[in-house]
Amino acid sequence: MKDAASRAGRAILDFCDGWSFEGETVRLPHTAVELPFNYFDETAYQRAFTYEKRFDADPAWAGREVTLRLGAAMADAKVSLNGSEIARHRDGYTPILARMTEHLKDGENVLTVEIDGSENPEIPPFGGQIDYLTYAGLYREAELIVAPKVHVANAKVETPDALAEAKRVTVRAEIADPSGAGIEGILTATLLDADGAEIAAVEAPAADRVDLAFADLRGLSLWEPDSPFLYTLRLTLGDDVWETRFGFRTAEFTPEGFRLNGRPLKIRGLNRHQSWPHAGYAMGAAQQRRDADILKDVLRLNLVRTSHYPQHPAFLDRCDEIGLLVFEEIPGWQHIGGEGWKAESVENVRRMIRRDWNHPSIVIWGVRINESRDDHDFYAETNRVARELDPTRQTGGVRYITESEMLEDVYTMNDFVLGEFENPGSNRPRMGLRDQQEVTGLDRKVPYLVTEYNGHMYPTKSFDQEQRQAEHVLRHLEVMDAAHGDDAVSGCIGWCAFDYNTHKDFGSGDRICHHGVMDMFREPKFAAHAYASQGDIAGGAVLEPVTFWARGERNIGGVLPLVILTNCDEVELRYGNNPPKRVGPDHARFPHLPHPPVIVDHRHFTAEELGRWGMTWESAEVIGYSGGQEVARRRYVADPLPTTLEVAPDSGTVRVHDEVRVMIRALDQAGNRLPFLAESATVELDGPARLIGPATLPLRGGVAGLWLRATGPGEITLRVSHPRFGGETIRVRAEA
Repeated sequence: MKDAASRAGRAILDFCDGWSFEGETVRLPHTAVELPFNYFDETAYQRAFTYEKRFDADPAWAGREVTLRLGAAMADAKVSLNGSEIARHRDGYTPILARMTEHLKDGENVLTVEIDGSENPEIPPFGGQIDYLTYAGLYREAELIVAPKVHVANAKVETPDALAEAKRVTVRAEIADPSGAGIEGILTATLLDADGAEIAAVEAPAADRVDLAFADLRGLSLWEPDSPFLYTLRLTLGDDVWETRFGFRTAEFTPEGFRLNGRPLKIRGLNRHQSWPHAGYAMGAAQQRRDADILKDVLRLNLVRTSHYPQHPAFLDRCDEIGLLVFEEIPGWQHIGGEGWKAESVENVRRMIRRDWNHPSIVIWGVRINESRDDHDFYAETNRVARELDPTRQTGGVRYITESEMLEDVYTMNDFVLGEFENPGSNRPRMGLRDQQEVTGLDRKVPYLVTEYNGHMYPTKSFDQEQRQAEHVLRHLEVMDAAHGDDAVSGCIGWCAFDYNTHKDFGSGDRICHHGVMDMFREPKFAAHAYASQGDIAGGAVLEPVTFWARGERNIGGVLPLVILTNCDEVELRYGNNPPKRVGPDHARFPHLPHPPVIVDHRHFTAEELGRWGMTWESAEVIGYSGGQEVARRRYVADPLPTTLEVAPDSGTVRVHDEVRVMIRALDQAGNRLPFLAESATVELDGPARLIGPATLPLRGGVAGLWLRATGPGEITLRVSHPRFGGETIRVRAEA
């Protein structure tokens, strides 16, 4: 720490180690209470906690500004140094910046963070009932920023004519002088490409606010989902250096749909909670980035909504890097509190936008409490603040109440019509989405985005019966098809990506919302492939029959109808000794989807054939073709038996202090999951790592998951035992 701090200029020091918490020494990120996977008491963390860190001040800090940056503290936090309060923060999702300079002393210093984990009705998102957990703790990383007395505090980068051949960049820089030393000198702004090469530089006299501009920038690339070019702005003032990344792109929601860089793009997304089993919110940067990769590369989405709060900067950084669009919103769920509560919510808008305004991935700000009632003055103010801080992005306000007042730029709607009007006696036929003007009550089309659907209308566990899994798949496909079929709908964002723990008032009796297309361990349910199959085949073939391949899974037995999620041109089904069937995508049922599923049913069989298919159970193969060539194949056996215990880490290496996920899967002779094998696996861990969660893991849907957190460099050995398979051992290398 001393060597890093003694360098000239700005130093950012890891401040995560050596925190004392209830008699233990812990490293951040940290969750105050590790909850069981299910059937827990969610009030366990709703109390006060204290973190303490003792450290020696480095003599090299003399004459410099020293600031503590806590990535997040849930929820109401007070920071003290040597007995003096230096920060108070009542927002569980944005950073705490606590100036330490004037309270440091020679020798040992005592830093204390007092956190109230209760659901305080005076601050968002609390006061009503919320359908997610707000795990208490210092659940993000901590840093110490050692900077010159006069230094760059923040800067907003804008690209006003991104589509022009000769581009411009404008910069609004903020200079901090907390000790009153006096601002002087020259501020230099430098643009760098992805390799760090200088593109251009400008300078201006330093002041508390400095406006700079670059003009006639040629040969630069746009930020696109498939080629997300990023550039760096470097600001230099004396020996202080501050950097941020940005991209050249335009994003506009119009009454005719969403346009990115001037071209139509149909949004296909899912909502994401930032929670994990046992760890709660307290996962480090590596798993935050991994979630972004799953959304973009596994689920093949082009947008994620950060429901219902700002999320980890590492997650947003990764979205920038891989070209995943983001809808970011302020904390809240249905409830609006009193005047003090509203004032805090307006501050949430400011904190969110000022933290994240340079991320090219963010294309819209959510400035309304999710699913709340109208409140004209409150939402007029949240919109005003957002537009004042960032006129380059549109605002949205997520509601589920129809004919809600539109103060935002985009009418963003949670449309649960599929399920809501399917009760006996309803006159409304089954449909994917309502017409937007029925929803808005307006006499005209407006920019319109569907921000939730399905979810609680049809919760589906990974081990539910096959017919429910198939219906779950079809419901997601029907909404996506409806969105693709209406040019006035910018797209749809399903509820949700991953299952999550919740309060007793929501979800299933096990305290889990099984609303995800993946489970809490990020293991796909069948519905995950409904999204993945909409990706172009150039990015990989998808071939996922929605079946556990067991005759008794259907109410009347057999295999038909069989939904096959795929982006192939056609699929061949081979069943026992029967003649194979070639079937194409079902464009009749899903006329608007980029890649409709293949549905093999009575339309493809004679009456005599139907009498044979599935009446005796046989092995099968499903083969996908693209351009006349085989691109994917799946095999199913008639007599599946426990054959393989797969123990699969996401990576063979992990950085010290990061986490790595390990999945345990029970597989049959063909390599397919055994969804009803439920005996527990036990794990033993050797080496520099800590297991997050218990050492005995029941298989759910034929799988179990865990995370390992590396505590030092070296080889980590994980032995997994299961009564049906024996044992498997894997090794992961932890690197400094």
